[in-house]
Amino acid sequence: MLHQPSKVMDMEFELQALRTLISEKTQLCNQLKKELAMIKRLEDDSSGLFELEGSNTLGSQLCIIPRVDGASNITNCPIQWYRVISGGTRELISEPFDVGRLLQAEIVLNADKIIVQTDGPVDNAAGLERYVDSLMKRTDIEFNVVVTQMNGKDYSSNSVHVFHIGKLRIKLRKGWSTKARESYSTTMKLCGSRGGGNAAARAVFWHPRKGSSYTLAFETDRDRNAAIMIARKFASNCNIALAGPGDQGT
Repeated sequence: MLHQPSKVMDMEFELQALRTLISEKTQLCNQLKKELAMIKRLEDDSSGLFELEGSNTLGSQLCIIPRVDGASNITNCPIQWYRVISGGTRELISEPFDVGRLLQAEIVLNADKIIVQTDGPVDNAAGLERYVDSLMKRTDIEFNVVVTQMNGKDYSSNSVHVFHIGKLRIKLRKGWSTKARESYSTTMKLCGSRGGGNAAARAVFWHPRKGSSYTLAFETDRDRNAAIMIARKFASNCNIALAGPGDQGT
């Protein structure tokens, strides 16, 4: 009889422990149900898995990032930006062609296509149009550049070249030596560099003619954007729509 109170207390402790365990399991079950419901919603709407990170301002880098934990790794997935040729990456540097437009990327993940886009059109950089207007009043419009790639291959020299933008043609020279000179034509291409990284914000891809291409790094992103805008204005005066490979007309 002396041991009965102790036995009752032990049973009460065991019962309380079971109640606590059941409560914890119930909470865990409810949490798992919520996560399962979220996963099912995401499977129904795959676009919710990813989003674009970055500013909508001209020259800013946009990067596709996962919106939720556990999203698939898209490092090796084909990604297609709406204005870029195939072979795009998760990063894109906006350029003057994009001002006023929504940027959109299509990710091919397994058998699904996922679409992400900016939450608004790309805004022009502050003061850029005034800078372009001031440059266009000059007789010669020239920018200091460094050639980083020639014909798709890395260029080892860091020597400064001059990128001359004229009303009828574009010229690249080093000192008195002319490296390339070409009149505006339907075969010429000029656009912002399509590689990733911060350096892309200051670089352009120039394809003067068939079999010749350069990637040029400017001193500032403002110079890079101004050069693209001025060249396109002059080309337009020659009835040429100067854009990049795969770009749609403005």
